Amino acid sequence: MPPNFPEYVDVDYDDGDGEDPADYPHVNDRIEKAIEVTRQGLEQYENPAVMWTGGKDSTLVLYFVKEVAEQYDLEVPPAIFIDHYQHFEAIHDFVDHWADEWDLEVIYARNDDIGTYVEENGLEPGDDVPVSELSEHNRHHVENILEYEEDAFPFLLDTYAGNHLLKTVALNDALEEYDVDGVISGVRWDEQEARADETFFSPRHDPDIYPPHDRVQPILQFDEAAVWEAFWNFVVPDTVAEFPDDGYVPQSDDDLPNDLTQDDIPVSPKYFAGFRSLGSEISTEKSDEDPAWLQDLEGTTERAGRAQDKEDLMERLRDLGYM
Repeated sequence: MPPNFPEYVDVDYDDGDGEDPADYPHVNDRIEKAIEVTRQGLEQYENPAVMWTGGKDSTLVLYFVKEVAEQYDLEVPPAIFIDHYQHFEAIHDFVDHWADEWDLEVIYARNDDIGTYVEENGLEPGDDVPVSELSEHNRHHVENILEYEEDAFPFLLDTYAGNHLLKTVALNDALEEYDVDGVISGVRWDEQEARADETFFSPRHDPDIYPPHDRVQPILQFDEAAVWEAFWNFVVPDTVAEFPDDGYVPQSDDDLPNDLTQDDIPVSPKYFAGFRSLGSEISTEKSDEDPAWLQDLEGTTERAGRAQDKEDLMERLRDLGYM
C-alpha cells in the first residue's frame, strides 16, 4: 500500500449519499457524472485499478476510463479480472480478445491454493474441499473472518464460504500484491439492495478485513436500461469504426450493421444469447431468448438468473470486501 494512504486522497466520501438513478434523468447527465468520478479516480489515486468481469457494467466503466485517460492525458490503469474457476468460457474469450484489442494490462486474480487442490483432486463444482487442506492464509479467512464451523465447504461460487474464498480473497490478495489504493468498479444503485446506499467514493480502510483502499464507482447512477442506451449510442459507435455514428440497437444476435459480427462488438455474446446478468456457468441461467437489452427491464429482475442463495448473502459478503 502506498505510504500515507488515504491522507493524500482528496475526494468527497458523501458524494451520492441519498441519491438514486432518478436524480440523473437523462443519459447525458449520467455520462457527465461518470466522467467526473472517473477523472477524480484516475487523478487522485497513486495505483488505481479497474475491476473487469467482462460484463456490461464493468466494460462500460472501462470505456469511461479509456476515454477519460485519453482526453486528459492520464494513464490507463490495469484491469483486475477475478478468475473464480467457474466462468463461462465465452467470458474468458471476451476478456482476452478485448484486452488485446484495447492494449490492456490485465491482472488475473485467483485463489491458487484452492485452484491447485481442485485440479490435483479432480473436483467438480459442488464437491467438498476440506478446510484442513487449505493454506494457513485461507484457513484464517474460513475460521477467523467467516467464522465458518464446518469441516469442508463446497467448491461452489454462489455460497458464503465459496464466494468469499474464490472471489474476495483472490481480489484482496491482488490489491495487496499490486499496492492498489483505488478500485474503480461498476456497481449500480439499482442492481442489488445491498448496493443501494453506496457513494461514488466509498472507503474500505479497515486493515483487519482488506488491504486499505477506496472504491471508485462511476456508474452508480445508471440503471440497466441506461447502461444499454450508453452501449448502443456511445460505447459501440466510439469503439467500432464500422458501426453507425448515431447508434443502432440490434434486434437479434445476427442483426448487426455493415456486416459486423458479435466478435467485432465489445458486448459479451452471453447478452446476445439472453443472459441479463453474468455470474458462474454453474448457477446462472438466461432469463429469456431475446437479447438482454430487448427484455422487460422494468417488469422483471435483472439478477433473477443468479443463484438466489448468494443474493441473500450479499450484505454479509460486502462487509467482507465483496464487490
